Amino acid sequence: MGTYIPNTEKEQEKMLEAAGYKDFEDLFSCIPEGLIYKKELNLPEGKSEMQVLCEMEGLAEKNKVMRHVFRGAGAYNHYIPAIVKSVVSKEEFITAYTPYQAEISQGILQSIFEYQTDICELTGMDVANASVYDAGTAAAEAVNMCRDRKHSGCLVSEAVLPQVSGVIKTYCFAGDTPYQTIPLKDGVTDTEELEQLLSENSGTACVYIQNPNYFGLFEDVEKIAQITHEHGAKLVVGVNPISLGIVKTPGESGADIAVGDGQPLGLPLGFGGPYIGFMACRKELMRNLPGRIVGQTEDSEGQKAFVLTLQAREQHIRREKAGSNICSNEALCALTAGVYLAAVGADGLEKTALHCMSKAAYLKNALEKIGFSPVFDRPFFHEFVTECPADASLISAEMEQRGYLTGLPIDNNRLLWCATEKNTKDEIDGMITVLKEVLAK
Repeated sequence: MGTYIPNTEKEQEKMLEAAGYKDFEDLFSCIPEGLIYKKELNLPEGKSEMQVLCEMEGLAEKNKVMRHVFRGAGAYNHYIPAIVKSVVSKEEFITAYTPYQAEISQGILQSIFEYQTDICELTGMDVANASVYDAGTAAAEAVNMCRDRKHSGCLVSEAVLPQVSGVIKTYCFAGDTPYQTIPLKDGVTDTEELEQLLSENSGTACVYIQNPNYFGLFEDVEKIAQITHEHGAKLVVGVNPISLGIVKTPGESGADIAVGDGQPLGLPLGFGGPYIGFMACRKELMRNLPGRIVGQTEDSEGQKAFVLTLQAREQHIRREKAGSNICSNEALCALTAGVYLAAVGADGLEKTALHCMSKAAYLKNALEKIGFSPVFDRPFFHEFVTECPADASLISAEMEQRGYLTGLPIDNNRLLWCATEKNTKDEIDGMITVLKEVLAK
């Protein structure tokens, strides 16, 4: 990085002198001796632009792009209309970040406002923020939102994505928040066990479930909401935004907060990111919502204008009392989600969801005919679990060699499959043919 430091040695010496330091060692003298690394760093010599490009291209060749994807588990292979990339790649959007000078960031603020409006309509909630990092962060921040002086514990369904429940658990550990899991019955949250746990833990602040859950099954959100509220706790529901094209919204089902990952809304699969977590809640929880909220108003001339209405100011001013340290807004990803929803519209979202369900049903039936029996006999969205006639990991590895990313092995005997609107009937039939060959082998 030495070549990128614009100050000359003489300028650096003048700056040190003006600040009252003899040299750089004097500048950093406040750092404890044990934390200073004094050995010479074994770093290779810098490379030219051409050399770096060649090396990066060589590394990129190791990536294997799978043409046939039958896996989900939190990140999904959906079709992205060409107009999405065309819009978000525009120069004025591509470097979008937090609008620190809100008055002169009207375009970015409007795009965030539109995104928030979309999320509210999707989830049936009153208020949405300007997004957080991913589904796990959104879920953990939502759990924090529910805490108060009398209620701090959380109950998390065992049918939640492991990467999401893992983040919640980490937040709870750091915040000294009691964390307990709710057992399952036939692949969904056991409502009797939930009621028992809530009765035993009067200080529970919230219940977290996912719908559709990790196994692709639909939860009885309305019943869970009723039980949760009867015991004075709040319900947080993690949702797949595509599924909301055909199922009841979390708001209609009685949830207090809805969260999820916006990746299915126009964001391509990319080794885990960058994705976008969305959060929406009822109006009474609005002031607990982390991050930023953009509102619409009028300027001095009566024209429509956008402003940063609310943000968690305590995270900047009273840090020790902050309810959150989230301060990003994932603006470019939020814009992408907004453009995707504008491009497909309500009808398009509904058709996408229906295609996902029908393709998954066709895939499930085709797999069952060759020995992959379904584990659960319950309604599902576009993911489902099957038993395997052979070792799940071996099947997955062999199919990958043949260009097919099969269901995710969740143990030695079971695979979690997924189908989206991109998986055609011919593609599914072709995969079944290859799968038969692998099983015979």
